[in-house]
Amino acid sequence: MTEHPTSYERPQPGADPAEARGALLRSPQVQTQGQPQPCPRGGTALPAQARAGETPSGPGTSTSKEHSVNGPEHAQPTSAEPDPHRPRPTPEGIPPQPGAEPERAVGSQERRTGRGLQPGRPMPMRRDGDRLRFVGAATRRIARGIDLDEIVMGLCRATVPTFSDAILVYLRDPLPVGDERPVGPVVLRLRRTDRIPEERDTDGGFLPVPVPEPDPADIGLAALTAELCEVRPGGALNEVLRGVRPVFADSPAARAALPELLGEGNESLVPGAQHAILAPLRGRRRVIGAALFLRRPERLAFEADDLLVAAQLATHSALGIDKAVLYGREAYIADELQRTMLPENLPTATGVRLASRYLPAAETARVGGDWYDAIPLPGSRVALVVGDVMGHSMTSAAIMGQLRTTAQTLAGLDLPPQEVLHHLDEQAQRLGSDRMATCLYAVYDPVSHRITIANAGHPPPVLLHLGGHAEVLRVPAGAPIGVGGVDFEAVELDAPAGATLLLYTDGLVESRLRDVWTGIEQLREKLAATAQLTGPDHPPPLEALCDEVLDMLGPGDRDDDIALLAARFDGIAPSDVAYWFLEPEDAAPGRARRLARRALARWGLEELTDSVELLVSEVVTNAVRYASRPVTLRLLRTDVLRCEVGDDVPQLPRLRQARATDEGGRGLYLVNRLARRWGATRLSTGKVVWFELNR
Repeated sequence: MTEHPTSYERPQPGADPAEARGALLRSPQVQTQGQPQPCPRGGTALPAQARAGETPSGPGTSTSKEHSVNGPEHAQPTSAEPDPHRPRPTPEGIPPQPGAEPERAVGSQERRTGRGLQPGRPMPMRRDGDRLRFVGAATRRIARGIDLDEIVMGLCRATVPTFSDAILVYLRDPLPVGDERPVGPVVLRLRRTDRIPEERDTDGGFLPVPVPEPDPADIGLAALTAELCEVRPGGALNEVLRGVRPVFADSPAARAALPELLGEGNESLVPGAQHAILAPLRGRRRVIGAALFLRRPERLAFEADDLLVAAQLATHSALGIDKAVLYGREAYIADELQRTMLPENLPTATGVRLASRYLPAAETARVGGDWYDAIPLPGSRVALVVGDVMGHSMTSAAIMGQLRTTAQTLAGLDLPPQEVLHHLDEQAQRLGSDRMATCLYAVYDPVSHRITIANAGHPPPVLLHLGGHAEVLRVPAGAPIGVGGVDFEAVELDAPAGATLLLYTDGLVESRLRDVWTGIEQLREKLAATAQLTGPDHPPPLEALCDEVLDMLGPGDRDDDIALLAARFDGIAPSDVAYWFLEPEDAAPGRARRLARRALARWGLEELTDSVELLVSEVVTNAVRYASRPVTLRLLRTDVLRCEVGDDVPQLPRLRQARATDEGGRGLYLVNRLARRWGATRLSTGKVVWFELNR
């Protein structure tokens, strides 16, 4: 665990330094005949107030100058009846009214500076009401924290220096989450320490509390910031933590537990005489740590009522830490779920380059239903998918994962885009009546330089041409997935080489500050302006283009998730494609070898002739054996040499080990050993078996 530096908040100008150093929390005392007496149980002593021009009188009231130092705040009336018309006490910093007692100025001066008070005498504001106000303010500050560090810092800043001079916060490492039971010994790690510095700055407009010399405990606390503590079963520290209630450090249980918590020899850093409180931090189900509150030896010691204050602080802090851990685990699970639902890496497709981006709506709502995908198809084609499930929740992410898996399965069947959307619509209806999503499905063919697009209520794609012209493609909008009973329509458009197709979700173009069509127009203008920077003959780099598109988002535009998929069409030149039809007859393998040899000679790839002839012969032989219609043979020259053989038989070939007595069954074994990679894909009209060789 990383060490956190100590911190100290300077009181605001005009604040009481004595109160800032923690001397303001003390049991209420009553001045009776010059001797402090405990306040009667059951209420908070209120000061006796005098009418203007009168002197307060009654039991517990003294007019001597000695008692006027503490002021009427320490006077407890016993028989005086409350006067509803008595004036409010004069706040600090406001000059006294004419006729007020001159002794109050002396007491105010002492309260502001912390000087002039005899050692051991109670400081002002030591009543039960002060404790309640402090606990209320401290718990509100702790509750403001959302994550673990904010809650721990809130505890430290709320207690130092108001309640204690220093605090050490220990937490279990690792922290348990929910109902899980940690395996192994319980280890406490010093999470954070805060303390009053050795020297106070006097330039802030207030007088410091006099400290004779630096306390050696300050130096010792700085050396404890890297300590680990293992809680031994049955040990003294384990018994204190199981007791849940805070204890004074000079109690027998705490004296035995401190060496285990701080380390042997470091317990001497803790001052005695009830100047330290050890408070366990208990969450909803178990103890998750401990807090050690310290005061300097020259300071007033903690009192019995301060144990209740420490218990309240420890309880609120522990519950907040437990909540933060649960929230952190939920956010982690949601983030992992979202991450696994999206592709880790885009595939390398022939004739097209791909880039993608995904941005959640905010850190507090990382899970959404936006997704994108790129799926290789037979014939060197690629399917481009982008979709958006309505809502932001774990349920939306789960539905998105189901729809994405369904789209991948349908793409593997090589169905037309409109058929894919139709089956996705049926799947969404099976998942529930309120499962709605938008989706855009496109298939790019690099050989024909065409793209087929079907839309289900999604924003239309934008095509950036090589010359810098950006156009919004006219695609029928269609109904969202999940409506049911709606036909989807597909359109086929030109996809020239060098053009870039941009698919996106509505979070990119729609927000509270603009409608969707205004955002689409801004996106089109942004793409055109970016293309002008690289000139008419060179398209902008794909990754940089995605970054430029996201830069159009303003500070108020992150209302929804954003999924972005960009495809740069390179295509395959007609001179790099060779295509033939072969009749299903015995002479087809020989003819296939001759055609392949001529194509390789034309491309200058004669060194691949032997391997290609052998593999083409084996694949075509298997196709001709079962086909009833003409067999297709296609060679593609890109960065690799790809061969595709198609027939009308839907059964896929399976690689198996042939026995020594078998006459066949070794064709795919040869393909597997000689080819760079190979595969078979089922089509609606049959199948395609393909293999690739390095050039």
